[in-house]
Order: sequence, then structure tokens, then C-alpha cells
Amino acid sequence: MTTAFDQVTVGRYTARNRIVMAPMTRSRANGLDGTATDLMATYYAQRAGAGLIITEGTQPSALGQGYADTPGLHTPEQIAAWQKVTAAVHEGGGLIFAQLMHVGRIGHPDQTGHHPVGVSPVAAAGTIHTKDGPRELPTPLPLDEDGIRATIVDFAAAARNAIEAGFDGVELHGANGYLAHQFLATNTNLREDGWGGDVAGRIRFTVEVASAMADAIGADRVGVRISPANPYNDIVEEGHRDTYLALVDALNPLGLAYLHLSETTDPEFTPILRARWRSTLILNPATPDGYTGPDALGLVDSGATDLVSYAALFISNPDLPERLRAGGPFTPPDYSKAFGGDHTGYTDYPTLAETR
Repeated sequence: MTTAFDQVTVGRYTARNRIVMAPMTRSRANGLDGTATDLMATYYAQRAGAGLIITEGTQPSALGQGYADTPGLHTPEQIAAWQKVTAAVHEGGGLIFAQLMHVGRIGHPDQTGHHPVGVSPVAAAGTIHTKDGPRELPTPLPLDEDGIRATIVDFAAAARNAIEAGFDGVELHGANGYLAHQFLATNTNLREDGWGGDVAGRIRFTVEVASAMADAIGADRVGVRISPANPYNDIVEEGHRDTYLALVDALNPLGLAYLHLSETTDPEFTPILRARWRSTLILNPATPDGYTGPDALGLVDSGATDLVSYAALFISNPDLPERLRAGGPFTPPDYSKAFGGDHTGYTDYPTLAETR
């Protein structure tokens, strides 16, 4: 029987186990220029025991940033800074993919210095934290044809930059209400041109970005993350099953490294997508009453997924695969220190050996 501690093929690579560190924004990058820091290198190296690390959301362009102190992959300085991180992870025997995330309408000029762009002029409900306090999310400027094409080029360039920075591959963030998800969703994509209007139009951006990144660095170094029917960031997806079945059918011929499925409100859809997807599947299971725990390993045992991704427990358990194999104990995360700050609540969580 296959277990979560067995090796597995992920694109062109062999992962040491089937336990994935999910992407998590931690806002510890250099806020002045979006460069990764030495502290980030320590943080990711501590977690190199994962079969695969997927980094925090990393903007492919300055226009793609929405949150404070998040890293980028669009300048020479950012490439050089990330090289310290990837070298540290590789020294620990790990694999690391960069998650490329354009936030789209989820941003504010007080935070980034630019007005957010989006698919259609539809503001998200809610606020975003800025240096001057919470601000209502503004109505985004809709991307025109040239803007969409430029954004696709930015993603492809960021993928090439990621390889130069030493990453093993990249993941397109098509989930959680950010730009690619905004193209997929029926309440944010009100376009009537070729980038909207019907299912084929709404999936087009995600497919073209994935294709451009695959052309840039090889399809077997590219993954895509999706979260069907996820309401986060004020998303509504009417007929989401039709949308994502069409998306999977369009992505399958590209030969991508993996599909990273984040379950939210429709976990019954997962086995349908599992059957439809031809390549490696990473599953972040729905955990409405807490965070993903050791019982999720059984999803690999049962064949429901090829790999399972963990977020919260990787914050506070740098050696999570070892702890999962041992059956615990697990250190709970301190969410008051999840975003920003110094090493506390970031690199100072003990390993299993240090707790004994």
C-alpha cells in the first residue's frame, strides 16, 4: 500500500515523501524592494523535510502586489535574494516551487502605491490592512486586452526568473479570490469579450498563463492551484463544477507537473476532479473546524490524492513529516505572529528533538 512517506514523482522530480508545505503568506520580505531575507532562508530550510515546499504568494510584477512585505520575482535583486533561500532548501535535500500570485483587485493604493487592476470594475466587499490602517477595497481598473497580454508575459518572465533563482518550479495561484480566480468567477468576471462571457472565456486566462509558463520553463516544472467554490475574497462561482471540469480538460494536454486542489465548500467534487485530472494531484483537504491533521495522511493511503498539503501545522512544526510519522506531538501555531514581525513565531518553533 502507498503511504504518505513513500517517494512520488512530481513533474521531472522525485519527492522524498508525499507531504507538501502549502503556500502561506508570512509577510517577512523586505518591504522596500520585495526581496527575500536571510530569515526567510532559515524558515524554508527548517522545513526542507517536506516532499515539496510551495512558497508564499510571490508577485510576478509590481502591479501584482497587494499586501505588505510580500516578495517578488520581477527584479534582478529579487532573483539574487531568492537564491539564498533555494540554496538553503536544496542543502537540506528539499524541493521548492515558487507560488506566483497576482492579487488583482485585492489591494489598495495606500499599501502599494498603485491602483489595483482586475477583470471587471467590481470591488470586493471588505477591507485590507494598510500602513495607515484598514481601508475599503476599491473598485479595480479593468484590464484591457493589452493589459491582459502584458500580465501573461509577466507570469512567464517570473517563471524564468524563478528558475534563475534556483527554484525547482512554479505554481500558478488560481485560487483564493486572486486574479486568476477572479477570471474564473461569475461575480468578478462580467466581461463580454473573449476573456469572459461563458465558461470557455472565463477559463482562458488561467489556461493561457499556465501555457505561457510551461513554454518558458517546461510544463513538468509548472503546477496550478485551484479552489472551486471558495468564497474567500468575496468570490461567487455559479455552476462551478462545469467551470472546473472545463478548466481541467483544458490544462490536461499541457502535461503540467501537478494540480493543487484546495477544498472548501464542495469536497464531494474532489473525487470527480481526481478522476478527470491525468497528472499528479496535491490535495489540501477541507478542515472547517480546525487545521489539517495527521488523519489526512489516510487520503494518500486510500488513493484519494497523490500528495497532501499542510499549512497551519507547518507554521509551528518545522519538522512536520517527522512528527507525522511519530504520531506527534504537534505544536499549535501562534496566529498572533503569523504575519510580519521578526523571528518570533516564525523561525523559533522547536523541532521534535528539541521538545524532548
